[in-house]
Amino acid sequence: MEIQLHDKHFVPFISADELDKAIAKMATQISKDFENEVPVFIGVLNGAFMVVSDFMKHYKNPCELSFIKMASYDGMQTTHEVKQLIGLNQDLTGRSVVVIEDIVDTGNTIEELQKLFADKNLKQLKFATLFLKPEAYKKDIKIDYIGIEIENKFIVGFGLDYDGLGRNLSEVYQLK
Repeated sequence: MEIQLHDKHFVPFISADELDKAIAKMATQISKDFENEVPVFIGVLNGAFMVVSDFMKHYKNPCELSFIKMASYDGMQTTHEVKQLIGLNQDLTGRSVVVIEDIVDTGNTIEELQKLFADKNLKQLKFATLFLKPEAYKKDIKIDYIGIEIENKFIVGFGLDYDGLGRNLSEVYQLK
């Protein structure tokens, strides 16, 4: 079923079931990699709140969770400038951190996050994303856990928005 958000039309792209399977697979991979430690998961707001929520339901090992708020979009266009709106206030020295993103396209946010964590004396820093747009990704930073690779088209739903609308959709829609 086609939907309209503001002035744009979107068509169904990825079902709730497919999303759940991709998140469960990421949680299983990460559980194996951090079997003998307690990682700190950092969700990137606003977009990743639904991904993080579902991820936590699937992750069965001990862990900690925090959030950081970054912004890089204005409408449908990346601004190429990433701003930190809410930051971290905990000591992560010697800890393994896994940043959980909703989507990685250009990689500008990932690059800023890597800089942000560079002086935190982490044991290790890993990146997980539900969606990766390989065509758009321009950085040399490894994305360690990828739920679904998608083409370079604008999507909404499951935490992703178009000018504030669409985050609450349980499925993902693609621009028509």
